[in-house]
Amino acid sequence: MLGASGFVGGHVCRAFAAAGWRVAGVARTARSAALPYEIHELDLVRAEPARIAELVRRHHADVVVNAAGAVWGVTEDEMDLGNRDLVRRLVEAGPPRLIQLGSVHEYGPVSRTAITETTPTAPVTPYGRSKLAGARALLDSGADGLVLRVSNVSGPGTSPLSLLGMVAAHLASGSAEPLRLAPLLAHRDFVDVRDVADAVVRAAASGATGRVVNIGGGAAVSVRDLVGRMASADGRGVRIVEAPVAGGRPPEAEWQRMDVTLARTLLGWQPRTGLDESLHDLLSSAVRAAAPTMSASAHR
Repeated sequence: MLGASGFVGGHVCRAFAAAGWRVAGVARTARSAALPYEIHELDLVRAEPARIAELVRRHHADVVVNAAGAVWGVTEDEMDLGNRDLVRRLVEAGPPRLIQLGSVHEYGPVSRTAITETTPTAPVTPYGRSKLAGARALLDSGADGLVLRVSNVSGPGTSPLSLLGMVAAHLASGSAEPLRLAPLLAHRDFVDVRDVADAVVRAAASGATGRVVNIGGGAAVSVRDLVGRMASADGRGVRIVEAPVAGGRPPEAEWQRMDVTLARTLLGWQPRTGLDESLHDLLSSAVRAAAPTMSASAHR
C-alpha cells in the first residue's frame, strides 16, 4: 500500500486489514501509533524501480495500491514526479497487479452532464494533467490493473489543505472570527473516504483489468451549501464570508457528477455513506485533532 500514511491511504490500509488481507504499508515517514499492519519508510518519489520491485517481492505482494502522490502545496515539477513518474516506475517494477487511484480532475469540464468513463480527458489543472499521465502510464503498459478515478473525498481525517478540511479545522478551533473563502460557485461530486477504501478492496480482489472505473457519490452538490451545512452543524453562528467575484461577473461554475454505473456492475460497489454522516465525522475528527492544541493554549 503506497501512501499508507496519507488521508486516503490510511483508510484503505484499515479496510484491507478488516477484510483479512495482510497489509504492508509504504510511506515517506512511518507514524509511531500502533497499527494493525506494517509501515515501511521509503521515499517513493525518488526510489528506483529495482528498490520498489524488491519490496514487492519481499512481501510476496499480490496487489500494489498506489495512493501516493502530490496534491497541495507543491510545484508542477513535484506533481509530475509524484503523480506521473512514480506510476511509470511502478509499472517498470512489474507488480503482479496495480490499482492506481486517479482523480475526477483528469476529465475536462462538463456542462451539467454526468461524467462517465468515456467522457473526454482534457484536464485544465497541473494536478489533473499529472494524474492523467499516471493513468495512461498504467493503461498503455498492458499491466494487470485498474485506474479508479475518484471524485472529491470527504470524511474523517480530511486534509486541512482541502476546502472542507480547512472549514472543519476553522470550526474546530473555536475561533469566532469569520471564515473568509473564495467564491463558492462550484457544484461538485463528493464521496466518503470509507466508501473509497471499500472500492479499492473490491478492485484489488476483482478480475477486471485495463479499465478506468469512476468512484464517486453520484450527485452534483453545491459547495456553498456544504460549507453552510458545516457551519450550521457547528452551532456557534460562525459567519462565512465569500470574496467578491473578480471583475464582478461570475465565470461559468465548475459542475461535477460522476456516473458510477460501471463500478456497480464491475465491482459490486456503490456509495453507502451519506453526505451528512461524512460531514459530521469530518467535523468530529477535526475537533479531536484540535483538542491537544486547545488544551495546551488553555494552560499557558
